[in-house]
Formats: sequence, C-alpha cells, structure tokens
Amino acid sequence: MAFVSATGKHRRPSRMKRTTAQAAGIAALTTTGVIGTLAAPALAADTSAEHTGLLPVISVDDAVAAQIDAQAEAQKQAAEQAAIEQAAREAAAARAHEARERAAREAERKRLNSFTAPIAHSYVSTGYEASSSLWSSGHHTGIDFHAATGTTVHAVGYGTVVETGWGGAYGNQIVIRMHDGTYTQYGHLSSIGVVVGQQVVTGQQIGLSGDTGNTTGPHLHFEARTSPEYGSDMDPVAYLRAHGVNV
Repeated sequence: MAFVSATGKHRRPSRMKRTTAQAAGIAALTTTGVIGTLAAPALAADTSAEHTGLLPVISVDDAVAAQIDAQAEAQKQAAEQAAIEQAAREAAAARAHEARERAAREAERKRLNSFTAPIAHSYVSTGYEASSSLWSSGHHTGIDFHAATGTTVHAVGYGTVVETGWGGAYGNQIVIRMHDGTYTQYGHLSSIGVVVGQQVVTGQQIGLSGDTGNTTGPHLHFEARTSPEYGSDMDPVAYLRAHGVNV
C-alpha cells in the first residue's frame, strides 16, 4: 500500500496573516483618534512591529484597551459638560438681554408719561370755568398762572407742536399735541421759541410769558383740550394732577 504525504491544508496560519489582522484592528482605532499619548507608553513596552509591506504590526493587551476606553468615555463626558455649560451661558445671556429690554421699555414709558408745570414755582391765579364778561364764552376755558413778562414757559410733557402764532384773544400762542393724544395750549406769550412740527420734551422751554391778546396784565393762560380747537377744553388742574403735577 502506498502512503500519501500530508497536503498541509490544515497548517497553522502564518505569522504574517495573524499580525496583519491585528494591524487592521489597530489601524481602525488609530483613525478614530482614540489611541493617543495615554496608550503610547504601553504600546512601546508591549508591542512588537514587523514590516509586512502594508502596515506596521501592533498588538494591544487588555490593560491598554481599557485605558483607551476610559479615555474615550472621559472625552465624551467632557464634551457633554461643555455643551451643558454653553447652553447655561446662552440662557443667562438671553435672560439678561430680556431684562435690559424690559428696563429700557419701562424707562421710555416713564419718560413719555412724565409731566411738569408750565411755569416753575408759580400758582394758579384764575381758576377753570371762572365767570366773567372778560371772556367771550362767559367763563374761563383754562387756568392762569401768575408770571411776569419774560418768564420761561415749559412744555408740560412730550409732544409735537401743531400751532404757533397769533391766536386772537389768546395773543401769541402755542398748541401742542401731547404723547397721550391730548392737546395743551399756552397763551398771551411775549415770545415763541418753537415751530410747527417740532418735537418737544417735558420741561423744555417753548416761549416766554407776556400780556399779548385780551389780558388785564402779564400771565400765562394754560388750557388742556381733547382737540386743537377752541371749545374742547377740559379741567387743566385735574389734567395736570392726573399726570402727577400738583398745582
């Protein structure tokens, strides 16, 4: 009987095949950036490399693999914490911005609604609806503030000048449309310091008091109105007090 020698098809895989497979696994880890300086010393100590013509051959033991996993997990947690902190900073910045906008709106509201007396340190010398033949309507349509000729007259609030010039019995006058849609009138002026269309602010000088028109002496005639027209008057004292001005 003839004997046939072994074919060798069950031979142990060559060293080149084993190390090439290991190299492929390590290459995948390397491309992810996970193997860094942490793994380098261990690799240097426990790794053998041989040139295959394709890749350097590297082997990694379980301890190094565990270190690599721990480093990857730490990087993941650090990234998540950084994202949380960034979101918190953005939320805080948004809240601060909203608070500044609210404060600005409130300051603007107060500014637009601030009022003052038309003559500083004065008093009402003739009241609203006082009866006399001096007025064509038979009663006073405004109030008079005591003031010598040349006394500064102030806009009582924010508004736009809608009329200036001669107003008949009112003499030289100014009419202002206020921010709230009402109107104020200033009569018997000796001088006018604003023009139609001009924006005025609370306390701004708009003219000087005098005794032009139908008067018995220098003073400021002040009216509050619902329209710019004569006859739409309302109580000026109540009007000013409603806006925080005590007269």
